[in-house]
This record gives sequence, C-alpha cells and structure tokens, in this order.
Amino acid sequence: MSRVHVINHPLVQHKLTIIRNKSTGPKEFRELVKEVSLLMAYEVTRDLPLEESEVETPICKTKGLTIAGKKIGVIPILRAGLGMVEGILELIPTAKVGHIGLYRDPDSLEPVEYYCKLPDDSHERDFIIIDPMLATGGSAAAAVKYVKNIGCSGIKLMCLLAAPEGVARMEKSHPDVDVYVAAIDEKLNSHGYIIPGLGDAGDRLFGTK
Repeated sequence: MSRVHVINHPLVQHKLTIIRNKSTGPKEFRELVKEVSLLMAYEVTRDLPLEESEVETPICKTKGLTIAGKKIGVIPILRAGLGMVEGILELIPTAKVGHIGLYRDPDSLEPVEYYCKLPDDSHERDFIIIDPMLATGGSAAAAVKYVKNIGCSGIKLMCLLAAPEGVARMEKSHPDVDVYVAAIDEKLNSHGYIIPGLGDAGDRLFGTK
C-alpha cells in the first residue's frame, strides 16, 4: 500500500497554480508557499493521537480531547524548505525547528550535506521534514536517513511538488515514511528539474538566480 498522499483540497490546488505561474513575484510566492504549507499541515497531522482531558467551561465541567504522544519537530531542508516553516508554526507554534543543509551535486545529482542542527530532544519528537520539491529524491532520502540515524522513527515528508522519480526513490529508500505532496508532476528534465514544476523554489522565494 502506497504511503504517498496527494492533498487535492481545492484551496491547495488553487494556490499551487498561482505558485507555478512564472509571473508570480517573490513576495506573493513566499506568502502562497506559507499558506499552502499551513493547509497541507492539517492533513499531515490528521493522525496525531488524542487523549481524553477534563476541562471546565463557563457552564460546567466536561471532557474533551487533547493531543497526546510525542512532541512535533519541523526540519526544513535548506534553503528552500525555509519558506514552508512559518505556515507550519502558525498551526503548531510549540514545534521545535531543526535544519539540514544539502545541495545537489550538478554532475551526479546526488545530495551533499553541509550543515545539520537539530533540537537537543530530537529523540522525543516526531518530525516533519519539509522541502518544496521532491525531484530526484536524493536530498529527501538523505535527510530522512540522517534523522533515522539519530534514533527518530516518527518521520513524515511534506513537499509541494514531486516528480515520479523522487516518489520512487522515497518508496525504495524509506518505505516506512509517509510522503505528502500537493501534486505529482510529469517527470524530471536532464538537469533534474521537475516538469512542468515551478522553477527553482529557492530562487523564487528569495529573489535570487
């Protein structure tokens, strides 16, 4: 059974189409990535465990439900993943944020790690690893492997777009990890970019080339 989930909510799809548009400038691009990340986070956290809790309303005491289990952590893959952090933190303000820096070697298209800083209590947390693009899948697979190696098992991956090649790599390398995307596009081109995609997410977020 596939652990890849396509979030096809109308608001997500509407905003994603504007994100794809090459005429969308950095300010609007950043705002939309934040909004889509918040909307997607609702689905990513849908299976959080709950426990019964007593609360006193202005009328009387009653029983409700509160989140139980491990705390949440968010790990953006630098640099483009930074654009998704704020939206998730609006939904889960108590989440701690780690950072993993990976770049893709232009020749081999394989990931090269250059930075990693995670919360001290990482072993006590479930993590959502975020990156706008799941292209070759190399960076995502490497980030998940790193987090697993420090003893974390509750890991999910959240991306705006995915290529079939990236999905296949995640399913092969980490079949136990749920992957959440807003769309699975057609393919990768010879440079490892998603087609039709949205261009370079980092450049569009930060106005660089």
